[in-house]
Amino acid sequence: MLDVKIYYGSATMPEFIPASELRLNSRSRGIHSRKMQIEKEQTAVYRQPNSDYCFVCGRNNPHGLYMTFYDDGVNQVVSDYTVAEAYQGYPGVVHGGVVAAMLDEVVARVSMIGDHHHFMMSVKLEVKYRHPVPTETPLKIVGRIVKLRGRLGKAVGEVLLPDGTVAAESAMTLADVPAEMLNNVNLEALGWRIDDD
Repeated sequence: MLDVKIYYGSATMPEFIPASELRLNSRSRGIHSRKMQIEKEQTAVYRQPNSDYCFVCGRNNPHGLYMTFYDDGVNQVVSDYTVAEAYQGYPGVVHGGVVAAMLDEVVARVSMIGDHHHFMMSVKLEVKYRHPVPTETPLKIVGRIVKLRGRLGKAVGEVLLPDGTVAAESAMTLADVPAEMLNNVNLEALGWRIDDD
């Protein structure tokens, strides 16, 4: 097996994943084997949609974070983001609730890898705060699939400081959004779209 090199939004902080660690199931891109044979380097990055009024990703929410998310088409979602001072708890430190919201969003978005209309919601979110998350500092927020099977899933996330230190980490149990909630949803009215570059 060769190593897979997967680059996310920022070429300054590439992440390398050995192919032997990639585990896919039938829901993740139709590959049924437990391990993948990789013959060449992958550099795929896919921009995910945003909505109009979501606190984390909404483009028209005057109080929102306006985060943008990318996935690798396999098992990770990433956002490179700098949190403004307006979202501090202590001076110069991002409020813990905002850190939790960023992790909730990036981790839940793993369900949309390969299908931007597969919506899942948080059933349980555990956050561990390892170090203060500074405002006005470039961060990398990462979500990774642990297991997506049927209507349930598990995923993890991290907030990384510029030096690679894990400032916060999370574990989430997800469930498909109930069909009755989605039956009357007009995605166009929600502004669910991929932004123009």
